Amino acid sequence: MLDLETWTASGIPLLRDPREFVLELHQRHLPQPGTVVVAVLDALHRLVASASFTPWPHDTDGWQHRNALLTHLRRIIPHDLRLPEPVRTAVLLRCRDGAPGWTEQDGAWMWALKDASALHGLRCGSYIGLTPAGWQVLGDGRSGRNPHAGSWADGPVHTVTELPPRSALDAPRGQRTRQLTADQTTHGEGAARSGQSEPPWAQARVTAAEPNRRTGTR
Repeated sequence: MLDLETWTASGIPLLRDPREFVLELHQRHLPQPGTVVVAVLDALHRLVASASFTPWPHDTDGWQHRNALLTHLRRIIPHDLRLPEPVRTAVLLRCRDGAPGWTEQDGAWMWALKDASALHGLRCGSYIGLTPAGWQVLGDGRSGRNPHAGSWADGPVHTVTELPPRSALDAPRGQRTRQLTADQTTHGEGAARSGQSEPPWAQARVTAAEPNRRTGTR
């Protein structure tokens, strides 16, 4: 677990436009309380991949959270361990009930994000809390009222998601968003060793960033 002071002092890179970023993540995943969203930004701060999932209710330890994040990072983006230094950044959004501000569980997820990012060759980015009061980037003071933890109820009933290809060569040009078929995946490295797997309700909702309709960029 990391306390907020240690997290703030660790040199986390700032989000370029946190309000638009949180809104985009929320529109893609419609997180409900209990949902975690992990996203990857490229060197230009563009969203390239993201996944949302519901952790096991009894998982409260940073090691368990780290394994869950690694599982989903490996599903949505290749690692950058061969690069001399990271160029992409992992960001985490956690939707929960309760009052805004740092909690011990936030500290456990902060440690998990930092360790999972290092093990996947990514920079550790911002940690965002989504509560009934709104969203807050913990450690840098930026926040807003919308979206909030109850905003998912205002979204569409059905959402369409996509699993990004493992490499650019695997991606057919003009590929459209499709529903990701739920499959059974191992629950991190610790679960792989113990033979446990994720239950159906813990499957991730995974998306690839679509072209921006206004600028035509990804």
